[in-house]
Amino acid sequence: MHHQTVIVVGASSGMGLAAARPFLERGATVWMVARDMERLQNAASSLGSERARVLSADVGSDEGRARIVAVAPQVDHLVITAADLVYKPSQALCEVEVMRAVRSKVVGPYLLAAACAARMPEHGSITLVSGVAAERPIAGGSVTGMVNGAINAMVRGLALELAPIRVNAVSPGWVDTPFWGQVASAERREQLFAAMRDKIPTRRISTVEDVAQMIEVAMTNKAVSGTTLYVDGGQRLV
Repeated sequence: MHHQTVIVVGASSGMGLAAARPFLERGATVWMVARDMERLQNAASSLGSERARVLSADVGSDEGRARIVAVAPQVDHLVITAADLVYKPSQALCEVEVMRAVRSKVVGPYLLAAACAARMPEHGSITLVSGVAAERPIAGGSVTGMVNGAINAMVRGLALELAPIRVNAVSPGWVDTPFWGQVASAERREQLFAAMRDKIPTRRISTVEDVAQMIEVAMTNKAVSGTTLYVDGGQRLV
């Protein structure tokens, strides 16, 4: 991947940060994009590569997408892991909360994919991240299921429209990421993880590295397009 440019949106932590690492190791220049510049700079420093670049931008806004598209005259690969999700019962949600999730996971990525494709060579790829909630929703997580399902449908249409650029989704199950610190105590998180480990076929909670590996497959396997690649330990089956 020497002399190639990769944009990773949502790269300040978790799956996006993990995804950036192998691209740098392969020799690419990686633009790490997220809203919080301080977190981005810390994330880039942790990778220890002079080819890691940082850009503060919001994929859910017109201005943010314009800034992302402008970073390089040619974009070889685009990866979007960013999400601004809400977990509440449907009757407690307002339009602002729902549309924030839709903009971050559906509208923003859709428009950014189309804009970046205009700057991509034929070997280019676009990889979006959906999630197990599209198949296995939970009470209070209907919005997350909705936007993840939209991503899985979106990549099929875009793969046809943008061909030969390849467009795919990676769908994780539960992943051990910093997100869990926002929704549960350490003790509660371990209780939830233990219960899930007992249910799923692999008997393990996925790591951000597992997801990054599947993103790399989606990006580099030239025979994969218009599909959703699952990295959920079989969670969607139980």
